[in-house]
Amino acid sequence: MKTIYCISGLGADERAFSRLKINGYKLVNLPWLLPIVNETIEQYAKRMSEGITDENPVFMGLSFGGMMSIEIAKLLPVDKIILISSIKSASELPFWMKGAGRLRLNKLFSMQSYKILEPIQNRFLGITDAEEVEMVRKYRKNAPVVYTNWAINEVLNWNNNWQPPVLFHIHGDNDKMFPIKRVSPTHIVKGGGHFMIMNKAAEISSLINEII
Repeated sequence: MKTIYCISGLGADERAFSRLKINGYKLVNLPWLLPIVNETIEQYAKRMSEGITDENPVFMGLSFGGMMSIEIAKLLPVDKIILISSIKSASELPFWMKGAGRLRLNKLFSMQSYKILEPIQNRFLGITDAEEVEMVRKYRKNAPVVYTNWAINEVLNWNNNWQPPVLFHIHGDNDKMFPIKRVSPTHIVKGGGHFMIMNKAAEISSLINEII
């Protein structure tokens, strides 16, 4: 059985891929590492790539995980990359993220998640059921602050304009995190929000099976 290396996003762990049904492939989570002080995204990608054992691997990246899969693909040949609810380049970052990065707002204000803000954050993510709410809540509670602060900074300041030769991009037309008006996906999921990998898993699975 072939392998797809899965990289989760900021705000979820490997459980985000748990509802996908991909024929003939096993899904292997590539875990996030604790960043080293002043580590660049390129240096981090190099460390993360050491967990890959297959030649010409297939990557599936969710949100920030899609960005990281592109960074890893700069370092080693890949068969294909499948992005879900993600972006391919800095030009697809929403303006508010670019502005926050330039103004270094993430350095000025705490990136800690507060329970009172969870309903607003969940609505922004497009979370729809109790299982998703609980998964994201546990992630927020357990995610190391040093990783969260590093990851948010890398998202806001991502400078990439390179793409691997074989890339597929699945995106929802109701994604509030990365609005579709700024991205150019290869596959559009009608009504899909940022967390559609779980609440539209059957449709996502069907698209991935077509792609591979």
